[in-house]
Amino acid sequence: MHSSEAPGRWGRIFLPFALGYYLSYLLRTVNAVISPALTAELDLSAAHLGLLTSTYFLAFGLAQIPVGMALDRFGPRRVEALLLLVTAIGAVMFALGDGLQALGLGRALIGLGVSACLMAALKGFALWYPRERQSSMTGFIMAAGALGALTASTPLEAALPVMGWRGAFWLIAGVALLAAFTIFRSLPDTPVDPPRGTLRDALRVVGGIYASPIFLRYAASSATFIGGFMALQSLWAVPWLMNVNGFELSQAAGMLVVLNLGTLVGQLSIGMLGVRLARRGIEPLSLLRAGYVCLVLIQLAILFALGPVMVVWFLFGLFSAVNSQSYLAASRAFPPALFGRVATALNLMAFAGAFAVQWGLGHALDALRAHGHDMVGALQYAFGGLILLQVAGLLPLLWRRRDPGAVA
Repeated sequence: MHSSEAPGRWGRIFLPFALGYYLSYLLRTVNAVISPALTAELDLSAAHLGLLTSTYFLAFGLAQIPVGMALDRFGPRRVEALLLLVTAIGAVMFALGDGLQALGLGRALIGLGVSACLMAALKGFALWYPRERQSSMTGFIMAAGALGALTASTPLEAALPVMGWRGAFWLIAGVALLAAFTIFRSLPDTPVDPPRGTLRDALRVVGGIYASPIFLRYAASSATFIGGFMALQSLWAVPWLMNVNGFELSQAAGMLVVLNLGTLVGQLSIGMLGVRLARRGIEPLSLLRAGYVCLVLIQLAILFALGPVMVVWFLFGLFSAVNSQSYLAASRAFPPALFGRVATALNLMAFAGAFAVQWGLGHALDALRAHGHDMVGALQYAFGGLILLQVAGLLPLLWRRRDPGAVA
């Protein structure tokens, strides 16, 4: 299954995947920095801005189940190369868009186009790297995503006066084309592996996962914590920092750097300490519980302005790195053969949560302001509501019970 070691494997396999996931995360978070320009140029309400940004998450989430099936059927080379072409088309549409409908369609195509970037990389690592390197390669690919988020903060904010948000998306379209070409030319091919059983059988298994109480236990926390973090990171963090903390756009973009550096440090820490923690009996579910409790406390500190702003936003990113443990913790409650389908199903819940939180916060802000609250008060009430939802999503994980391991 694994090819022999070759000096060029890093450049032939990892770097193309890393470029794709870098681009995916950059596009996930880019609207946080360009949102003031979009709002001013197109006269968007908060609800319109939330809807526009969240179409990425909606399209990305809806693609997860078919993407998982396609990766198993056609392999990561063909699937990711094709979808990155869709990304380029979406970026061009966004660059040319002059209204909510055109921009929303472009943003949705972008979400669809990058929907395979992480899962294709994990699939490729399983095919072309030995088992003992899987953990380290996953850590490296997550770091590439964090670098994409970093690029979408201060560097992008500094480039906007030169190229504008439309020029930035023309550049992104070119990078997506480069990534698609590189992946198609560079990655090894995989033989087509026809799926066993009918499509109805495959969908029945996926439906059984969604209906499982064990899965639902993780789904609520994934939707509220992972989805909530993505919604804040990709849009609402900048309005919060500018309105509540009184930052200029450049300062808010700098704070996004701090947030994303915290996430990068957290991801690398989990990668380096994961084996050691497991040997001490600390399972992914234990990390998830502790990390989510810390996240609730840190977000309360942000809400009530407790502690230095830079420190609490760094810690917010640091402990949000525990989100990646959800996929491993949930999959261990199911047979190993269902790992891919459980992971994509949970990813769908996370992105559905991001869509709902991002759009919902926009509606909440509009409603609160219509009832007499200023922007600062509206943001505080809306953020407090998100924290309450996260606490509700955390409670099933804190319920100490033994998950049965045989879910078909």
